[in-house]
Amino acid sequence: MINTLKRRELIIDQLCREGSVRVEQLSAQFSVSSVTIRSDLRQLEKSGCAVRAYGGAMLNKQFAFDRPLQDKGRLNRDVKYAIACAAAELVNDGDAIILDSGSTTSQMAQQLVGKKDLVVMTNALNIAFELANNEQVDLMVVGGSVRRKSWSLYGPAAEQHMRQFRFDKLFLGVDGFDLISGITTPDPGEAQLNRAMCDVAREVIAVADASKFGRTSFCMIREIGQIQRLVTDSRIPESYLHALNHLGVDVIIADR
Repeated sequence: MINTLKRRELIIDQLCREGSVRVEQLSAQFSVSSVTIRSDLRQLEKSGCAVRAYGGAMLNKQFAFDRPLQDKGRLNRDVKYAIACAAAELVNDGDAIILDSGSTTSQMAQQLVGKKDLVVMTNALNIAFELANNEQVDLMVVGGSVRRKSWSLYGPAAEQHMRQFRFDKLFLGVDGFDLISGITTPDPGEAQLNRAMCDVAREVIAVADASKFGRTSFCMIREIGQIQRLVTDSRIPESYLHALNHLGVDVIIADR
């Protein structure tokens, strides 16, 4: 028998794949009563990831889910590539930078070829692998526990390691970007490390395609007004452009 937590995780996975679920179908699938499934859906609605509908529930598309990195990488691939290229142009020879884990920052690593005398700190295993053969990069990798979904490292050891240094720029991956809720991510441990990254960087640069706007997740990283730059695409809503300009955040549109 699948426990309640696991059943709800599987329902979320199904919502992400199919966009909606039915009570009768889930009841038969998990061999539990319709009362139990309705209780599951009520709880998922409270957490923000589902919207109840007659006979079932629909995916709340404004909620940022903790998807595996390889799945994220398949979404908006061309736009993310343009954003990665524009973000890499902000890196100068001799810079000390942090590359956060994420599908867009992962593409940035390839764009650093030709830059000279860089120091790069990362918590992403795939980024570290990509940069390991770049002789112009003094590569640093934080220690800690591995999050397999994001191929990233996190934890108290990673935060302690990060706080020993100071960097010119942080390129911060984004799961949710909302004017009220701020920059958010689903995982508490990763959010804690991201906050440490922000504290040790002179300039915080968020990289986010426009699908992230209006989305929120469980864990707050930074208020919107506390970043210096945002690299995004031309689908950014006008309301976000006006608000960010008012807050003094420099917005770079990558695909213009």
